Amino acid sequence: MNTSDTFNLELFFDLSADLLCITGYDGYFKKINPIVSKTLGYSNEELYSRPVSSFIHPEDRNITAGNRSNLLKNIPLLNFENRYVTKDGEIVWLSWTSIPVESEQVVFAIAKNITHKKKIEEDRNTLIENLTRINHDLKQLTYTTSHDLRSPVSNLISVFQLLDTSKIQDDETLEFIGMLKAATENLKDTLNKYVDELSQKDVLTIQTEELDLQSCFHVVKQSLNTLILNSRTTIDTDFSEVKKIKFNRGYFESILLNLITNSIKYVKTECNPVITIYSREVNGVNQLIFKDEGLGFDIDKVKDRIFGLNQKFHGHTDSKGIGLYLVHNHVTSLGGQITIESKVNEGTMFVISFRN
Repeated sequence: MNTSDTFNLELFFDLSADLLCITGYDGYFKKINPIVSKTLGYSNEELYSRPVSSFIHPEDRNITAGNRSNLLKNIPLLNFENRYVTKDGEIVWLSWTSIPVESEQVVFAIAKNITHKKKIEEDRNTLIENLTRINHDLKQLTYTTSHDLRSPVSNLISVFQLLDTSKIQDDETLEFIGMLKAATENLKDTLNKYVDELSQKDVLTIQTEELDLQSCFHVVKQSLNTLILNSRTTIDTDFSEVKKIKFNRGYFESILLNLITNSIKYVKTECNPVITIYSREVNGVNQLIFKDEGLGFDIDKVKDRIFGLNQKFHGHTDSKGIGLYLVHNHVTSLGGQITIESKVNEGTMFVISFRN
């Protein structure tokens, strides 16, 4: 090898962005490039004077020693990750590829600094843990609420069964009682369904089926029949373009229920609620469009919070800030998307795109 080749190798060694090390079988650095000192914060003299193991995170020393013993048996080490502690006490993650040279009693090693990658993984794992915990809490809350509500609902149904309607002559009263009874029975069926589904499976495993949009709307409308009549709400629907979608039945009915009740709740003063619901297909994607003519809101001010938990945008006493949070989670948990357009006192439009 001529002088020029030696110079080029030294230049490559010194300028490499990866950590390049030559370590002796005695456990000490024999040669390192500048990035090693820069990464760990020690001077070359400090790094050469102490065993390599002294710079390793205490919790990683045993596993590192085990892998080093394999190196001394002439077994290469590939993509081994461990932690080092810098002079300032910071933790640095390194990924090593090491090749032993038994004849020289040294190990040639290259390490990549993967601290940023590990930080992203840690943040992701923390997020998954939090989402799992929140999902479990929501499941337990839903189960408890559904279970506890069944008893008073059953008692209410018993009252209707004891009621002798033959003694009631007023047709309007009979119709009103029939509506109450139907709504109560529908509520009982819904609660039973929730409890059964939660008992049989985890919420993270969501079952889908082919749903008839008109049929699902009819179920929700029946359960809200009294509210719709009393509020004099007009609902226009058109599901002719897309009649069926593949989705979770409980989720879809919950979406309709929350959007309809919100439109009725946030109607403009001295106006009757007007709701339009229709389906369409855009570039092969099935969509549900939901529009109202209610209070609306300034989308530029609330767009980052619109689907958040406990977010309220009007002073309605019955507002809990949960409805849109549930709608968003129902849609996105099955791979769909939901967008919103709104203007103050001009109403709101939701566009729900379903994954095919």
